[in-house]
Amino acid sequence: MSNHESDALVLFGATGDLAQRKIYPAVQALIKRRGLDLPIVAMGKADWSLDRLREYIGESLDKFGDGEDDGSREALYERLAFVQGDYREKDTFERLRAALSGRGAPLYYLAIPPSLFPTVIESLKPDRETAGARVVVEKPFGRDLESARSLNRVLRENFEEDAVFRIDHYLGKESVQNLLYFRFANAFLEPIWNRNYVSRVTVMMMESFGVEGRGKFYEEVGAIRDVVQNHLLQVVAHLAMEPPVSRGVDALRDEKAKVLRSIRTTTGRSLVRGQYDGYRREQGVADDSNVETFAAMQLHLDSWRWAGVPFFIRTGKRLATTATEVLVELKRPPQAVFAEPRDGDSNYFRFRLGPDRVAIAVGARAKKPGTNMVGEELELYVCNGSEDEMGAYERLIGDALGGDPTLFTREDAVLEAWRIVDPLLKLSTPVHVYEPGSFGPASAESLGRPRPPEAARATP
Repeated sequence: MSNHESDALVLFGATGDLAQRKIYPAVQALIKRRGLDLPIVAMGKADWSLDRLREYIGESLDKFGDGEDDGSREALYERLAFVQGDYREKDTFERLRAALSGRGAPLYYLAIPPSLFPTVIESLKPDRETAGARVVVEKPFGRDLESARSLNRVLRENFEEDAVFRIDHYLGKESVQNLLYFRFANAFLEPIWNRNYVSRVTVMMMESFGVEGRGKFYEEVGAIRDVVQNHLLQVVAHLAMEPPVSRGVDALRDEKAKVLRSIRTTTGRSLVRGQYDGYRREQGVADDSNVETFAAMQLHLDSWRWAGVPFFIRTGKRLATTATEVLVELKRPPQAVFAEPRDGDSNYFRFRLGPDRVAIAVGARAKKPGTNMVGEELELYVCNGSEDEMGAYERLIGDALGGDPTLFTREDAVLEAWRIVDPLLKLSTPVHVYEPGSFGPASAESLGRPRPPEAARATP
């Protein structure tokens, strides 16, 4: 790993939505928390002046920042330069090189449409003056397996692998880091974290809102590309991986890649796709659209630890609640000592991964007060999130500037994830309509209805 610090940040797509919502607030937070002090070169097509860009950034920080005015905003403005131009024109990159003023280790952040990735990457090929350059590539990393392979070829031709940072902001979330830490920092978990004790694993990412004006974008993506191929498969990898052999940079990524390699290529036999009633009336959506806003499927891991344990993935929009949760259900005791219903009374671990807090809970049974030996299900909270949580983009941009790729996705993992879901994208499986506010189409019950997420049931 090249662990030198980047000496400039170049943001492509500086006038776009992602920059406004996530990147500028993250850069401000880096200035406040770490004293970030380097030139920031904003790249964009809009015919703006530097003052107009500063106004745009101010709007970003007002709406999406933490609201505190402690001098960090002015510090950001002072470090800012703006290069306007078409990314397909050579002159644009000549002006960029002039703006960098001989800086030899810039970090290029590509917050631009994926169709422009190859054009920009080939124009950024490091030369003698920028031999220490790095590049951050936003998701989606390809549209399918073949396009991901093609993009990787372009990257390899222009950058070394340790200079490429494929960002999935989900890996930078405190909740996902907590999931990983809980697994390997507690000795009591390891003896039961396998096929001998675990009956099933469910990963749910549920959203009560719809496409929120992004109908045109969602028509090109759908739920499988949007979150299954990246976010949810990464959560599965965290849950199912073996302990890293060392603290080295690639040790963690090696084990996650092994999990993805162990997942069978999906056939679609367990796939259920759905679309919420009203999606076709969204702006930018075709009247006859068959794009899924809901997807549920079963994965099979061919590994010694997890053979025979079903992993279920469910995600969707306009569902009953907004929550991302993992439920690891344990097998029931071998003999029923107490005569009471057995449905739904298994022990479990539940990981709440947001959006409003981090929580880790253990589901257990205890006797109800009284003369009868009758039990009830209780949850024991073992962790709650802190309000002083570092944002995912702040964490990841800071890591990229420092050259730490641990929380970024490696080429082999990206390709394995596409191998898993690519066959599903080629299937013409039916899309079932479901009611907004439900838990998805009734046909998904064939995969086994999961316990409702924590937000949808009464808990202390």
